[in-house]
Amino acid sequence: MTSTSPNSDAAWRELHARATAPYRQGGNFAWHFARGKLGHDPVFRGIVERGLIGEGRPRMLDIGSGQSLFANVLHSAQAMRAEGAWPVAWAPLPGEARYTGIELMPRDVERAQRSVGHIRPLPTIVCGNMCEAAFAPCDVVVILDVLHYVDHAAQEGVLRRVRDALAAGAPERGPVPGRLLLRVGDAASRRSFAISQWVDRTVTRIRGHKVSPTWGRTLDEWIALLQRLGFAVQPMPMSQGTPFANVLLVSDLS
Repeated sequence: MTSTSPNSDAAWRELHARATAPYRQGGNFAWHFARGKLGHDPVFRGIVERGLIGEGRPRMLDIGSGQSLFANVLHSAQAMRAEGAWPVAWAPLPGEARYTGIELMPRDVERAQRSVGHIRPLPTIVCGNMCEAAFAPCDVVVILDVLHYVDHAAQEGVLRRVRDALAAGAPERGPVPGRLLLRVGDAASRRSFAISQWVDRTVTRIRGHKVSPTWGRTLDEWIALLQRLGFAVQPMPMSQGTPFANVLLVSDLS
């Protein structure tokens, strides 16, 4: 092991390089998209630096997983920690993460599957609709910018099933609370919310997917819904460096 800890910027550059390199196996688009997403979307570094997953939550369910970036982030983080290249200021990620991704778009599922074959245990990547796919018992659920693609009743249905999956994971997890990391747009910030919706639709088209209608909520409405479902919620702004109105809702279920 090295005797000194790398600084955060250097460590993030290393993590970015390691976590995106496998996407070369998924093709040129997959690699460039992974590098851009991990490099410019603040939510990934925000979650890693702030220790929002933690060692006690090895079973991750990633809903709307796209190319399953988190599978490679977790795997690369494990390798860096083993080599002594993990900053002491960052909380460790799970040592042997068990990753499941659920993604609606077959092209993204294919790119993901071609890019995670080196990971053990092998990630499970399901091509399915989040409103219908089974949610296995888990410790942490990640939902980034996808719930607004279904109507309000369906949003609540997904979140109820997330709550149940986290509750079912409690016996194996022990005293660590189950956690939902949910990033949403705040519809109360009308201009920023409109910009984020426009960008979202544009990226959807670039990825070769059909653009669907969206159903937003204000931040207060999202928090109220999660609290009604039994979550303790801590909102964190998560749109640094962008013109968006995105907020990460760190929601714990005891």
